[in-house]
Amino acid sequence: MSNNAADETVKPDSHQVLTFVLGNETYGVDILRVQEIRGWSSVTKIPHAPPHVLGVLNLRGSIVPVVDLRMRFNLERAEYTAVTVIIVLSVQSESGRRNFGVVVDGVSDVVDVDSAAVKPAPELGSAAATAHISGLVSVADHMVVLLDIDRLIGGDMLSGSMDATLGAAAASVPAGAVAA
Repeated sequence: MSNNAADETVKPDSHQVLTFVLGNETYGVDILRVQEIRGWSSVTKIPHAPPHVLGVLNLRGSIVPVVDLRMRFNLERAEYTAVTVIIVLSVQSESGRRNFGVVVDGVSDVVDVDSAAVKPAPELGSAAATAHISGLVSVADHMVVLLDIDRLIGGDMLSGSMDATLGAAAASVPAGAVAA
């Protein structure tokens, strides 16, 4: 443990980020959006949901849609293992605040990110390619892609199709049938 108290607190011009891995890349989300980190558990599939939406789970009486970030990012599929986790995040969309689970390969760490060190996402010729990236930051010896979870997940809600599909289907799923 450090003897310097300043090392143990978050600096005013910084914020904390939960980092996680997908394949060989490290991503991060604002720690204040994280509601829970849970081990992988099966979900109840919802007919006609987008391919990256695996289904829903019952989280203490609340129906939570679960999104596979590998599929959302068009990455190679991977088997769900003992280290696969679901990060439950609070997401803001036009229809309001809602919890979503995102499936990732594993959680890495909580890091302090100096706001001045965050670089903007590069221009890649398509706004869609970087619209969900709030910035890039170097942590230790690797680059962390900071995600704007509202644009990434909440953007799916803008069309209303995912919200309508999940809302109607989840309402018809008996609570006992949803994985706990």
